[in-house]
Amino acid sequence: MKNIFDKQVSDEIINRIQQLNPTTQPLWGKMSVDQMLAHCNVTYRYTFEPEQFKKPNAFKKFLLKNLIKQLVVSEKPYQKNGRTAPDFVMTGNKDFEKEKAILIDNINKTQQLGTHHFEGLENFSFGKLTSKEWNNMFYKHLNHHLTQFGV
Repeated sequence: MKNIFDKQVSDEIINRIQQLNPTTQPLWGKMSVDQMLAHCNVTYRYTFEPEQFKKPNAFKKFLLKNLIKQLVVSEKPYQKNGRTAPDFVMTGNKDFEKEKAILIDNINKTQQLGTHHFEGLENFSFGKLTSKEWNNMFYKHLNHHLTQFGV
């Protein structure tokens, strides 16, 4: 798995994002390109603005940590057309340029904060994660959706 905390890797992801335009069509799935960008930003909102979301109750947190976490933080790629958590479901039109700029800012912020910042940092859904788990979650999700849109 590539390391999103490496500037060269984060720049590669940003270059792929820059290849998108408002009419880019997905190779699979139902999201439009603007919805995909907004969808990818949710991961960063969970990370940098967790107060915007309702915390999962103890039972849901147990399920997330014991059933979902490994799917999200492992190196195993996501399947096409997989289920999406409710907070990540996007409907309606989004502002393509705004979501794109926010996503690029989020990637740059994550890279600049680096592995030391994320080592042992509490994740909204999964509890404390290693920097490797954070990396896998960020990179795998971005790579999955950029591949979905052919970049």
